[in-house]
Amino acid sequence: MILFHYPVIPWIGLMALGYCFGQLYVNDFDAKLRRSWLLRIGIGALGLFFVLRGLNIYGDLVPWTTQNTNTKTIISFLNVTKYPPSLAFLLITIGPALLFLYAIENVKNSISNFFMVFGRVPFFYYFLHVLVIHLVAIAGILIFGGNWKDMILTADVFMNEKLATYGYSLWIVYLVWVGLILALYPLSKKYMNYKANNRDKWWLSYL
Repeated sequence: MILFHYPVIPWIGLMALGYCFGQLYVNDFDAKLRRSWLLRIGIGALGLFFVLRGLNIYGDLVPWTTQNTNTKTIISFLNVTKYPPSLAFLLITIGPALLFLYAIENVKNSISNFFMVFGRVPFFYYFLHVLVIHLVAIAGILIFGGNWKDMILTADVFMNEKLATYGYSLWIVYLVWVGLILALYPLSKKYMNYKANNRDKWWLSYL
């Protein structure tokens, strides 16, 4: 059995918007005008999210509901659908991201340089981190007990929920996340430099 669990069409549309948005960052684009657009679109996206989510009629497959506590109600309100990405999900993620870009427009330091590496080779890092995470997961299940073959995501693993009890506490997840970023930084930076020094190789722009 072959299962396609990734909603291709919505993400292609979002990627197309990203390419259009990249025009704001061409060399001769006015920085003040760019910040103005970032602010307007960011606030607009957030505003539209709260309007649509508040109406609770359109924008997400799962309507939010009033819970027995205010905290749970807020969580229900913010619990939007990622697969496939709903309009509410895109608005609540893109809006703050654009406002963040607006806020750090003129920030230049060692921290921004660190994260800039991943921003310049995002697709490379994405594929690399998926591979490394899976290998680490296999190593973890071998060390702490379990069948490593369950990490090979076959129909049997999905149907019989063999990974239902697999996992770690949240602090370990964060620790692995930070460790993975630090571990992949040197390779990502090396590829970033290679990409910058080989602009004549057109295929590099796709990775």
